[in-house]
Amino acid sequence: QVQLVESGGGLVQAGGSLRLSCAASGLTFSLYGMGWFRQTPGKEREVVATINWSGGSTAYADSVKGRFTISRDNRKNMVYLQMNSLKPEDTAVYYCAARQRGTQEYRHWGQGTQVTVSS
Repeated sequence: QVQLVESGGGLVQAGGSLRLSCAASGLTFSLYGMGWFRQTPGKEREVVATINWSGGSTAYADSVKGRFTISRDNRKNMVYLQMNSLKPEDTAVYYCAARQRGTQEYRHWGQGTQVTVSS
């Protein structure tokens, strides 16, 4: 059974930093691309950053480019999201998700972690 467990969310002032972590189990981690998504009430979930199975390819939403960095450690089955220069509009529930290599759909999701940025 695949499990993704996020941690590291919290309350931070604008301009501050947070590092989110996602621990994966129940899957061969190196066979999965990973992504971070976020959602605020009344809005659709949006992709924040993605990373391929090896970590050699990453992509970011325009709104976070230059501020957020996604990374992974395949030895530890972990994926991270380093968030710097946080803005109030970054406030959301952040989700970790896994996509099997060769597929487009993220089938496995974590429960989410709340990030709140105060102005």
